[in-house]
Amino acid sequence: MKDFSDYKNIWVFAEQRQGKLVNVALELIGEGKKLAAEISDETRICAVLIGNGVDPLVEELYEYGADTVYVLQDPLLEQYTTDAYAKVMTDAINRYKPEIVLYGATHIGRDLAPRVAARLNTGLTADCTRLDINTANYMDYLEEKTTASLAGLDRNDPSKGLKQTRPAFGGNLMATIITPNTRPQMATVRPGVMDKREREEGARGERIDVNVEISKEDIHVEVLEVVKAAKEMVSLTDASIICSGGRGLGDASGFDLIRAFADKVGGVVGASRAAVDAGWIEQSHQVGQTGTTVKPHIYFACGISGAIQHLAGMQTSDIIVAINKDPECPMMQLADYAIEGDLKKVIPEIMELWDVEAV
Repeated sequence: MKDFSDYKNIWVFAEQRQGKLVNVALELIGEGKKLAAEISDETRICAVLIGNGVDPLVEELYEYGADTVYVLQDPLLEQYTTDAYAKVMTDAINRYKPEIVLYGATHIGRDLAPRVAARLNTGLTADCTRLDINTANYMDYLEEKTTASLAGLDRNDPSKGLKQTRPAFGGNLMATIITPNTRPQMATVRPGVMDKREREEGARGERIDVNVEISKEDIHVEVLEVVKAAKEMVSLTDASIICSGGRGLGDASGFDLIRAFADKVGGVVGASRAAVDAGWIEQSHQVGQTGTTVKPHIYFACGISGAIQHLAGMQTSDIIVAINKDPECPMMQLADYAIEGDLKKVIPEIMELWDVEAV
C-alpha cells in the first residue's frame, strides 16, 4: 500500500462570495473538528480562503473553529473562475499535502472539487450527508464491506480512513464510500446537514499566506459582468422556518396561502418536487434530494405526502409539522406534530394563533 505518512490535517474550502463566507463552509469547519478529534490529537482543521481582499474573513474562520487559515490572494482570484481556483487549490494541496479536503456542495463547490480531484488523480464523493472516521483497522473495515480482492493491500496498515456517506438509487439506500488508495480523500457535503460550532469571539489561530502562482494565460474564461437574477432569491439553507407546499395544494394558487403563511411566521417558501414539476412554483424553492437540503428549526409540510427524495432533504429539521388529509402518508409518520385535515382550513387557524415570541 502507498505511503501516506506525509498527508496530515483536514482542509475545508472556505467558500466566500463578495466578501461573505458561505454557511456550509462554517458547517464543515465544525464537522471537521469532530473528524480531526477522531484521527489524532495532532490533526488540525484548516480553512482554505481564496480570493482578493479577503483578510477580514480570517478572524471569523478562527472564531468558528479553524486552527489554521491558508490565505490565497491575487487580483485574478477576485471573481471565481474554474481555471484559476482549480490551479491554485491544486498547487496548495500538492505543497502542503492535507489528508482530507472538504467542499460545500454549492454551485462553486460542485464545479471546483471534481476539477481538483482529476488533477490530483484522487477520488471524490459528491453530495455527502454524513462523514465518519473509521477508527478500527482500515483493512478490517475493507474486508467487511467488500468482496473484492484485497491482494496487494497491507492488512496491518493502521490508517484511519474517511467514510463518506451519500444517498444512492434515488435515495432508497445510503452508500458509504472510502478512498483507500489515494490521498487526499475528498468530498462535497450538502449545505444544512452539518452543525456549525458556537462562535467563540476572539479565538485565534495560525495564518499561512500562500504564494500564488497564477497568470492571465492560466485562465481561459473572462468574467465581464456579474448580473444578479431579478427574480425572488430564496435562501432555504439559512432559513429557521420553512413553509413548504406539495401536490396537496391542488394548483398553483395554493402557494398564495403558503406565501402568506411564511410571511406570518417569518419563514421562507419551500416546495416538493411534484409541485415544481407541475409548474406551480420555481425550482429554486424545491426541497429534497434533487433540490436543496435544509435543516430549519421548524419545517411545515403542507400537502406533502413524503416521497423518499423529499424526506432525505428535510428529515433532520428540529421540528417537523405535517398538515395532510392522509394520516398514513410517510410525512405524517415522520412528523413531530401531525395535523390531519384540510390545509386550507388548518393553515389560517395556525396563522391566527401564531405568536412569534413563543417560538
